[in-house]
Amino acid sequence: MAVQSQVAWPYFLQSLFVYDRMVEKECEVYMDDLLKVGIITNTHGLRGEVKVFPTTDDAKRFLDLDAVILDTKTEKKTVEIETVRFFKNMVILKMKGFDHINDVEKLRKAELYVTREQAVPLGENEYFIADLIGLCAVSDEGEALGKVADVIQTGANDIYVIRRPEASDLLVPAIRQCVREVDLKNRSITVHLLPGLRELNQK
Repeated sequence: MAVQSQVAWPYFLQSLFVYDRMVEKECEVYMDDLLKVGIITNTHGLRGEVKVFPTTDDAKRFLDLDAVILDTKTEKKTVEIETVRFFKNMVILKMKGFDHINDVEKLRKAELYVTREQAVPLGENEYFIADLIGLCAVSDEGEALGKVADVIQTGANDIYVIRRPEASDLLVPAIRQCVREVDLKNRSITVHLLPGLRELNQK
């Protein structure tokens, strides 16, 4: 989920360099009825466990899940969760039916989803990433900017990637100084472009 937060402006400048190094990163496709909670990054040990990078604000929410939807890009299926533990910023997951490293080696980069019914209730100024993708972005001066194509999670504050026709992506930090209004009903987001933001996004 994406959360508006109060973060120092200089941190956003550092985030631009992170974005530039995201080689061949494609805009992710979100399914309206499913919410992504993690990405399998690697195997762990020999007994079928996997390392999961959580894309949810609170990794401990995995403790409350009995099952997840596994998306391998070739198929989607519901798998039961047997054990959950944590190591640094990763979730170590054991799924039923995967009992050996050979069973999970092919799952690298597979994504894990939950249904909206399983989702954690949102707080004020919190939004599911799935609901932000595709919003029409306009400036607080009325300029049409493009559409939200992706949300980058940096660990401090999210960054909204606004895809512009015939121009480089515009990266807008999800902080109160920049995000003035999110209107899910009318599928729009109003942003304030801080001085110098356009120039920072020029390639």
